Formats: sequence, structure tokens, C-alpha cells
Amino acid sequence: MNELHFGYKVRQYLNRSLHDLPPTTLSRLEAARQGALARQKITVNQSVLAAAGSFFQHQFDNLHLKQILMALALLAGVACYTMWDADQQITELEAIDSALLADDLPIGALTDKGFDAWLKSASRQ
Repeated sequence: MNELHFGYKVRQYLNRSLHDLPPTTLSRLEAARQGALARQKITVNQSVLAAAGSFFQHQFDNLHLKQILMALALLAGVACYTMWDADQQITELEAIDSALLADDLPIGALTDKGFDAWLKSASRQ
């Protein structure tokens, strides 16, 4: 006997003995059934984009002030680091340009393929 057949047989026996129950028990069973149906979650069909929007709205609704402030502090830190790093690169290029302009190099040296490697090694020192 498989599960489906067993479940069918149990349902038949329960339905047969339903008429033998006292009316108070039937009313309690009906109230319990109605309560269970009231608490049952109703599935709603929605598109994938609506589900994504609902997810993000739920996530943003649960944010607290501390979390928002921490995210803003992190964003400010990343922005400051980016600006500092860009300033450092500009300073390095400025030093290289000044050295090139002050030096008496012939024009051919500037077009040499090994000159770029020399610039990089000189800027590290």
C-alpha cells in the first residue's frame, strides 16, 4: 500500500465517523478549521521585478540610524582615500615633469622605448 492509497483510506474512515461525533465537537473542529484558514498565508503571484522591489523596500525599511551613519562614514572614507590617492599620483607626475623640464636631455631620449622604464625606476627612488 503506497502513501496515496493509505491517505485515501484514512480520509474515508474519518468521513464515515464524522456523523457519529457530538455537535459540540463538530463546532470546535469547525472553529479550529476557520482559525487555521485565517492564519494560512495566501500566495500572491507577482513578477520577478516586483519581488526584487519588495525585497529592497523591506531591507530599507529595517535600516536603523546607526547603520545609515556607518554607511555614510564608510562612503566618506572611500571618497577621501580616492582623492588622496589621486593627489599622490598628480604629485608624482609633477615631479617627473619638473625633472624632465629641468634636465638637458636631447629630444631623441624622450622618444626612446627604454626611457619609460627609466622614468618608472627613477620615480620609485
